Amino acid sequence: MNDFFSINSPIVSATLLLLIVLSIVTWSITLFKLWKQYESRKHDQLFNQAFWAAREWGEAEKVSASSQGDIARLAQAGYAELKSLNSAPHDLKHSGAPQDVLERMLRQQLQNIQRYHERGLAELATIGSTAPFVGLFGTVWGIMHALQDIGRTGSASLDVVAGPIGEALIATAIGIATALPAVLAYNFFLRRLKVHATDLENFAHDFMRLAQKQDYKL
Repeated sequence: MNDFFSINSPIVSATLLLLIVLSIVTWSITLFKLWKQYESRKHDQLFNQAFWAAREWGEAEKVSASSQGDIARLAQAGYAELKSLNSAPHDLKHSGAPQDVLERMLRQQLQNIQRYHERGLAELATIGSTAPFVGLFGTVWGIMHALQDIGRTGSASLDVVAGPIGEALIATAIGIATALPAVLAYNFFLRRLKVHATDLENFAHDFMRLAQKQDYKL
């Protein structure tokens, strides 16, 4: 690690430090999102088993109220909207057919869940797209600094040139090493989010079907 900061230029040293910080941020976001996805998937599996094992519509509502996870939150929002509809309010929020009102609420809740899981993706995309350029900037600056030193000493031998330029190229290597995990993590989480959104949409469709069968009553 000390070799990374042996370059005389403070700009290159600051660039290397920034890339290391970006790498730490990338892995922190990745590990955190992996943990949250593991928890969410576990809760969703338990909820699906309990919800579809319920024999009555009211029993399924109790299962939803006592469960955790994204699908459980979607069901809770649906049941809460059905309760509002059953209270027969006469406001603009509940105007329209019960099916349309319930569908709107489920769609809003689904979008809220998606926005929650999108947190951190923008940071990963930004790091993945900018880290190589940050590393390239450090390399260019280091080479320019090395050439200035060569000009002052008046010597351009391999021993004089290879050391500073080789050290400057470290910034590009670290930039690529920082960007690669960020890009891979971004694509992985984006793919998982699309699959999860499909599962949520399927449950929302099934919930609408069950609510219609119950004539939107509890």
